[in-house]
Amino acid sequence: MMKNMTIVSLVFVLFVLSLSQEVHAGPLAYGICQTGCNDLAVSCYAAAGFTFGTVTGGTGIPAVLASCNTSLGTCMSACIAAGLTPIP
Repeated sequence: MMKNMTIVSLVFVLFVLSLSQEVHAGPLAYGICQTGCNDLAVSCYAAAGFTFGTVTGGTGIPAVLASCNTSLGTCMSACIAAGLTPIP
């Protein structure tokens, strides 16, 4: 009797899970988006003649690097939408 209940319960759980129509791949999309943002920041730094990650922030940084950092922040904040959007 207990074995039949276990099988019925398992079938019910599998049936309920099969009703789901959506897959949430948000964390993967979020990581891919952030990688793309970092690639753009590295390219921006290289175009300015600097190496990304070696310049400390502060008042003495060139304006072009400040714009690279601002663009990086804007891009990464846009990645939040990619992380929260369900992907079928």
